[in-house]
Amino acid sequence: MLLACPGQIYNYDSSDPAGIPSPLSQSTNRASALDLTRQTAAAWLGGGDVAVVREGELARLHTELDSDDVQCLRVVSDEPLVMLVGTEPAHLFRVTGDGLAVRVESFDRMGGRDQWSTPWGGPAAVRSLADSGRSLYADIHVGSIARSSDNGDSWEPVRGDIHPDVHQVATCSAAPDRIYANTADAIFISEDRGDSWRHSVEGFVSRYGRAVAVHPRDPDLLLASVSRGPHKGEGRLYRSADGGESWEHVRGGFPPFVEGNIDTFCLGFDDDCAWAAVSNTLYRSDDYGVRWQECWEAPAEIRAIACVRGG
Repeated sequence: MLLACPGQIYNYDSSDPAGIPSPLSQSTNRASALDLTRQTAAAWLGGGDVAVVREGELARLHTELDSDDVQCLRVVSDEPLVMLVGTEPAHLFRVTGDGLAVRVESFDRMGGRDQWSTPWGGPAAVRSLADSGRSLYADIHVGSIARSSDNGDSWEPVRGDIHPDVHQVATCSAAPDRIYANTADAIFISEDRGDSWRHSVEGFVSRYGRAVAVHPRDPDLLLASVSRGPHKGEGRLYRSADGGESWEHVRGGFPPFVEGNIDTFCLGFDDDCAWAAVSNTLYRSDDYGVRWQECWEAPAEIRAIACVRGG
């Protein structure tokens, strides 16, 4: 697992319950852009640099992306290495293993961009990226979700009724047509790549959502965070074992609520465990999110975690 704190990226051997995360590389990036496949670990460090770990070897890849604020990245090919990088303002860049970063012009030409906005008047951003193995998805904050069925060569908006204020999008390769989105009005789920959506709110006591995570092999096993609002707090962790038909408030060993929000990128599953980061504390669950325990106190706020994904 990868973890991002201000100034430092950590690597954590999650197979060792008593293990301590080890520093991987220093970082100056204020956002938290991480990804982890079964072959490749990638972390945006700032200054145009990406830390890439493959076959146990750490390399520092330099790109020319110095001017844009990188928000997220996704490894879309392990060999050859290809990553998608999302920025604020909302653009996508394709980064290859030689450090070449090419802006995805088809994303910039996509219809509906004139409706993207933010509540505070700043530019919209690509907040998160997901890859189902069949399609790519880019969460636009604020502007719904864009999708690509040709490995990022062309892009179009999803359809149907979904709240446009999306805070994280997630997928599972075991259900490649399904999309999960946590929004300012809780969870929306699509079974047809975003042509239609169902609003998944059964069990929530509040509905302002931030993070969503799905188990890499079980598309029905989900974690999500909701609160009373962006500045109202009472962030709560919820779990679903039925594909979002219902949600149960997590309490076993986990705080009943936290002061603020459990933010985007702060929930995750690997094959055997569930993970959650709240402020400086990393929580671990060995029964897929039912019962939790504190496993590490970081020296600074944990802004993102990335668990191994893929089949």
